[in-house]
Amino acid sequence: MSHQSRLTSLAMALALLGGAPQLLAAEEPANLPATAVNGKAPLPLDELRTFAEVLDRIKSAYVEPVDDKTLLENAIKGMLSNLDPHSAYLEPEDFQELQESTSGEFGGLGIEVGTEDGFVKVVSPIDDTPASKAGIQPGDLIVKIDGQPTKGISLIEAVDKMRGKAGSKIVLTLVRDGGQPFDVELTRAAIKVKSVKSQILEKGYGYLRITQFQVNTGEEVGKALAKLRKENDGRLSGLVLDLRNNPGGVLQSAVEVSDHFLRKGLIVYTKGRIANSELRFSADPADASEGVPLVVLINGGSASAAEIVAGALQDHKRGVLMGTDSFGKGSVQTVLPLNNDRALKLTTALYYTPNGRSIQAQGIVPDIEVARAKVTREQDSETFKEADLAGHLGNGNGGADKPSSGKAKSNQPRPQDDDFQLSQALNLLKGLNVTRGK
Repeated sequence: MSHQSRLTSLAMALALLGGAPQLLAAEEPANLPATAVNGKAPLPLDELRTFAEVLDRIKSAYVEPVDDKTLLENAIKGMLSNLDPHSAYLEPEDFQELQESTSGEFGGLGIEVGTEDGFVKVVSPIDDTPASKAGIQPGDLIVKIDGQPTKGISLIEAVDKMRGKAGSKIVLTLVRDGGQPFDVELTRAAIKVKSVKSQILEKGYGYLRITQFQVNTGEEVGKALAKLRKENDGRLSGLVLDLRNNPGGVLQSAVEVSDHFLRKGLIVYTKGRIANSELRFSADPADASEGVPLVVLINGGSASAAEIVAGALQDHKRGVLMGTDSFGKGSVQTVLPLNNDRALKLTTALYYTPNGRSIQAQGIVPDIEVARAKVTREQDSETFKEADLAGHLGNGNGGADKPSSGKAKSNQPRPQDDDFQLSQALNLLKGLNVTRGK
């Protein structure tokens, strides 16, 4: 990655984490008409008068007194909530929790949510959290929280209701695949998310899972790749990169992870209206993966930064994407700090894959579609082979006989044994190596 790209990407990373400079409103020069300043559109005076009139009517006629601060903050929330599902006004507690979530430690259920048709929709449960352990799945609709309907409430309000003290209970009412509502009781926890997990599936084949993109994810992936090679005598025959149920995170980390698998070319670029929103990120010649054959797993819970990585690797034909269509979040949010420890989380740009694709509201289509399935294994029946027969002939080419009872069985559980998509990814890697003569 070029030096200039690293500097601009660092600026965007800081913006996503709330490090962007505070925006200040310029004072309009006196005696000027209410028209464009520096080419901006004139102020909508009629609408502003209507706003002031509504504010006054509420203060004077509402059944209970409402202070100006509450009314104005609610007006700001309304402005942002009607822009798109990802823009929001962050009060001090919300701002703090957003910063904590990108560092990998926060409180709650461990669930990434969005909205659909006025309901709260699960984007992805995060690994090893109360939500994932309770079996909550991407696409579940949360129709009630502790018995209170979610229809019509804002996403921020819903998230606030789901947050709470570690150890406290909460009941979510879910609807899955258009079925009947059912309740799930969860216990809130102080959640520390481990961003990167890795292990050897079989000799020569590694598994690398990214649960979400935090500030240090790029560095952790580099270490995990080195660890996998070391555990396998310095070389891998294939690698599965698992981005399923990864809700995204920091843009810069997605760029760094992609760069670990690419030697050259564009990774992602963004387009927007404000300064620093139009950025381009390119790979540098180093390749931490050393060109290992790669299968990338995605599903409907793979969103945002996870889609940036999947899209870059797919466009460069660096790996085979397997699974189901991704979530389809092709926008970038920048956190703009305000005064009094508040901030705006504002959609400021759309991102595009190296080939110029916007995946907004469409998602990334895998190269090979493999749906989620439950693996059941048939009981091996007792069979006989030639080597079991008395007086059988030996093999003229040498080598030991292989009777039916001679196959050793492993009792060690493996991740691919109960994960159909992962087992298919591993089989594909093995097939690629067979055809390549490795």
